Amino acid sequence: MKTVYTFGGSADHSDPRQKDKTVTGGKGANLAEMAQIGLPVPPGFTITTEECVDYLAGGSDFSDDLRAAVADALKHVEQTVGKTLGDNGDPLLVSVRSGARVSMPGMMDTVLNLGLNDKTVAGLAATSGDDRFAWDSYRRFIQMYSDVVLGVDHGLFEEALEIAKEDKGFYNDTEMEAEDWQTLVAEYKGIVDQELGHPFPQDVNQQLWGAIAAVFDSWDSDRAKVYRRLNDIPAEWGTAVNVQAMVFGNMGDTSATGVAFTRDPATGEKAYYGEYLINAQGEDVVAGIRTPQYLTKAAREAAGAKPLSMEEAMPAAYSELADVFDLLEKHYRDMQDIEFTVQDGKLWMLQTRSGKRTAKAALKMAVDMVGEGLVEEKEAILRVDPMALDQLLHPTLDPDAKRDVLTTGLPASPGAASGVIVLDADRAEQLAHGGEKVILVRVETSPEDIHGMHAAKGILTARGGMTSHAAVVARGMGRPCVSGASAVSIDMKARTLRIGNRELKEGDTLTLDGSNGQVMAGEVATIEPELAGDFGILMEWADKYRRMRVRTNAETPNDCRMARQFGAEGIGLCRTEHMFFEAGRISAVREMILADSEAGRRDALAKLLPEQRSDFREIFEVMVGLPCTIRLLDPPLHEFLPHGDSEFEELAENVGLSVDYLKRRAGELHEFNPMLGHRGCRLGITYPEIYEMQARAIFEAACEVAKTSGEAPVPEVMIPLVATRRELQILRALVERVAAEVFAEQGTEIEYMVGTMIELPRAALMAGEIAEEARFFSFGTNDLTQTTLGVSRDDSARFLGPYVDKGIFARDPFVSLDLEGVGQLVELAAERGRATRGDIKLGICGEHGGDPASIGFCEKVGLDYVSASPYRVPIARLAAAQASLR
Repeated sequence: MKTVYTFGGSADHSDPRQKDKTVTGGKGANLAEMAQIGLPVPPGFTITTEECVDYLAGGSDFSDDLRAAVADALKHVEQTVGKTLGDNGDPLLVSVRSGARVSMPGMMDTVLNLGLNDKTVAGLAATSGDDRFAWDSYRRFIQMYSDVVLGVDHGLFEEALEIAKEDKGFYNDTEMEAEDWQTLVAEYKGIVDQELGHPFPQDVNQQLWGAIAAVFDSWDSDRAKVYRRLNDIPAEWGTAVNVQAMVFGNMGDTSATGVAFTRDPATGEKAYYGEYLINAQGEDVVAGIRTPQYLTKAAREAAGAKPLSMEEAMPAAYSELADVFDLLEKHYRDMQDIEFTVQDGKLWMLQTRSGKRTAKAALKMAVDMVGEGLVEEKEAILRVDPMALDQLLHPTLDPDAKRDVLTTGLPASPGAASGVIVLDADRAEQLAHGGEKVILVRVETSPEDIHGMHAAKGILTARGGMTSHAAVVARGMGRPCVSGASAVSIDMKARTLRIGNRELKEGDTLTLDGSNGQVMAGEVATIEPELAGDFGILMEWADKYRRMRVRTNAETPNDCRMARQFGAEGIGLCRTEHMFFEAGRISAVREMILADSEAGRRDALAKLLPEQRSDFREIFEVMVGLPCTIRLLDPPLHEFLPHGDSEFEELAENVGLSVDYLKRRAGELHEFNPMLGHRGCRLGITYPEIYEMQARAIFEAACEVAKTSGEAPVPEVMIPLVATRRELQILRALVERVAAEVFAEQGTEIEYMVGTMIELPRAALMAGEIAEEARFFSFGTNDLTQTTLGVSRDDSARFLGPYVDKGIFARDPFVSLDLEGVGQLVELAAERGRATRGDIKLGICGEHGGDPASIGFCEKVGLDYVSASPYRVPIARLAAAQASLR
């Protein structure tokens, strides 16, 4: 099977495997396609992802067959450009870049200018006629290769460069002359020798294979693993390697490099968006080392910037680039993220891929492209990542709120965030795990910061542009980002930052507005989102194509109202225990629990009945006419007990019993493993009066609302933690008896049903029997995951990360359903339940009900609905539509 494919020049691009991103990666497949449609692509070759997998699995070595195939492919490149790798007179230089099947910006390694050594640099200087360019390229190569391949700290080279510029009184790299670069190259080689004990490699073939190995190895780097875990990218995919003839944007004022998008990735507006740098190489733009210039005149004028845009400074190259933008967007029928280089006035295309975008932009592009006839509704629905909608469903800064603006940077990724200042990624992750909201502040971010960027609520950088690493990654994550805030100065030793004349320390609060670039002191007030326009249109399309219903997990009127605003079609889980914790009733709950007789419990429950009835009435008024699944009391009673002496004293005073007696009763109720103890239906079996009170409150409230509104809610009474048919039989009879009593008292009847939550493996296995007593099953996948895996959700955070990294679990099983294990139980229970009761209603109410991958599984199994927290209802609606369409 072919493992190396050439592109560009006279290469044959007809093999369909070459356009298959699973084989040649996104970059390799698109380079071949751009070359095939006639765009100016420097020639090169792609080593397939299969070779990466074999290399990593086989002890990091290359086969003789691969070495021969690479040698043949290299000849194609050399013949096409008329240069030879390692030739002292007219050397070929190449880039070595990664290319996974999906975009992973900045996560894997790149080497540029490969092929330079002490002899070929002289040949490059002679053929280009530019000594400065040649030595600048050599110093770049030594720094990048030493960092990526040899493992030398890149900070050592950056420090040497800064000292060299200071000695000369220079501010920008572009002020350095050929002799300055030549001196720095000697210093760089000295750093390598000192750090490694051997000189920088001069053999160009050794350089090439070292770079190929480094790109393959970077697939397993820590930052790549974190990115894969955050984006559900399987480790077994591997990355391709692309080796391509170099073109140079650092050959003077007629050369440039840039990154561009065919539409605005922040807003979705149909306008070219991007940045470029004259006399630079691509890494200068994406790494944020220099703050670049605007691509278009309109963008420059809107920002009030002075340096000329590419449209003004290089009108011929810009015009050609604009034509390429239009061609590529029509060809791929999607917004493209493009990297390009202009060498001495000639445009070269280095990459195209579907661009990362914010949720707002994704919605606008999807709706606009349907209007433009580029895509159909179904494809537009499939293009929007459901989880990206989360960016739109949370409050934004109140435009009328007071703002203490410290500085304004570039609005790199929209949205607003407040949090405490943190100056490094590790600390950001640590504080976020402790529940703190953090703003990660860096001079510029690097791929090694990925874990801290994910943990942070927002990102602020002193350097970098709108297409820098920080901006691209933040947009993909949905994190607000302000970049290029040049007024920000960071002192890592003192853990402080200065913005203008204001000094702040780590731990102070900042607010970022990623939509306009403002950086503000303190916390700024927010307002609720408005979900109309493109959002409303896409949701209409989603509702048209989805089969499953979407409900919400809610137990307060406010949550219910929010969920209905987001399109919820009922309640899938109302957790009644949340109502018991309210300050006005916890005393009566504790009195009920600590009573030593049924009579004592009933006295306490009589105090709770009107409170419960009022709770349900308010919920039913919001959800009138819709099904409402209400779970009777589920958690172990110890959760409600007093903790400190003051709480015991207060309770003793309220109920007229001694503190000692109450403490003794609490001790009698103590359980060693309460989550597997006296909870759920076991409470209803041993203390039926608790479930009687709750059932009465439900039916009395439903009857009241039916009378006042003229439209009854549809209560679905759920018995939790059932393991046997007999448990449900006993408690169903209890509920039906209470319902009959209430209907007789009220002189009215309403429709209702009794069912159970399937959250124990035995319940799933015995679902056929249990369905004889249940009108519905609601899969409680939170506890079903705990009981199936034998893993506590609350205690598993310490080891689940390594489990995912090592491929034991594809994802955290409490975030995305364990399809092979827990999923098999859900499928089995659904099948056996339907075999007994053909019209049984089936839904899922665990946190997985808001996870798109789990929703796809629910569609496959044929569940009737999913239930998610209010803010995840739109996510579930879109994911359910995508599952139906797929």
